[in-house]
Amino acid sequence: MGSDQLEAEIAVVGGSGLYSIASLENFRTKSFSTPFGTSKILVGKLSGRRVAFLPRHGADHTIPPHLINYRANIWALNRLGVTRVLATTASGSINPKMRMGDLAILTQFLDFTKGRPQTFYEGGKKGVVHVDVSEPYCPELRKILIKSAKKLGIKVHPHANYACTEGPRFETSAEIKAFGKLGANLVGMTNVPECVLARELEICYAAIGVVTNYGAGISKTKLSHYSVIKLMNENIKQVQCLILESIPMIPKKRSCSCPSALEGAAI
Repeated sequence: MGSDQLEAEIAVVGGSGLYSIASLENFRTKSFSTPFGTSKILVGKLSGRRVAFLPRHGADHTIPPHLINYRANIWALNRLGVTRVLATTASGSINPKMRMGDLAILTQFLDFTKGRPQTFYEGGKKGVVHVDVSEPYCPELRKILIKSAKKLGIKVHPHANYACTEGPRFETSAEIKAFGKLGANLVGMTNVPECVLARELEICYAAIGVVTNYGAGISKTKLSHYSVIKLMNENIKQVQCLILESIPMIPKKRSCSCPSALEGAAI
C-alpha cells in the first residue's frame, strides 16, 4: 500500500464547516479511483509544504457521516504520499468544562459506529491485520498542535476522549449520559474509522475537536445541524490559524511510533 505519486506530504481533513483552506496555493483537484471507490482531493502548497486538502463531507456537505467513504479517502491520501494528517471534527460536549467554541485535541476514542467498513484488511489475499490502537492519535502531531495553540494564544484542551456514533441522527439523552460514565468528553460522528484506517497505512493522524454544541440532555435547547454549522463558522478562523501555524512545525522526519504501526500486526 505504498505511495506511488508523492504529491503531498501532509493532509488536512476538514469536517463540518471546514470545506476549504484559503491559503492553499497553486492547488488543483485530483480524482482517484481506489479499490474502495473514488475520492477527490485538492493538492497545493501551504507554508512551503506540499499539502492535500480533503473535505470529508464533500465541498457542499452532501455526504452524511455514515456514508463517507473513509477507506477511499485514506487510501487516496496514501497514494499521494501523505504521511501526516491533521483533521477537524465538529463535536458535542459531554464534559461541562469543554464549552461551546472550545477546541480540544483528541487523545482516545470509544467506537459506537455500527455499519462502517473498519479495515483495509478483510482476509484472503489481503491477509488479516490486528493493528494496535493503544495510542490512536499521533503524539508528535498532538504536541505540535498544543504548542501552536499556546503560541497563538488559542485555548485548547490538551486531552479529550471522543465517542463516535453512527449518525446521522443526534444521540439520545440516555446515550450521552452513558458515554459520560464511560469517560467520553466529546461526541461526534466522523472520527472512526478514519483514524484507524490512517493507522493501518502507518500515517500519523491527529484531530482537533471543535465544540459546536452540548450533548442531548445537557443542552437546554433542541439540537440542530444549523446550530452546529453556525458555531463552526464562528470559530473557523482560529481553527485555520491553528492548522496554518502547525504545518511548518511538522518535521520532515517522523520520530513517533506511527511508521511501525503494522509491526507484529499481520497474521
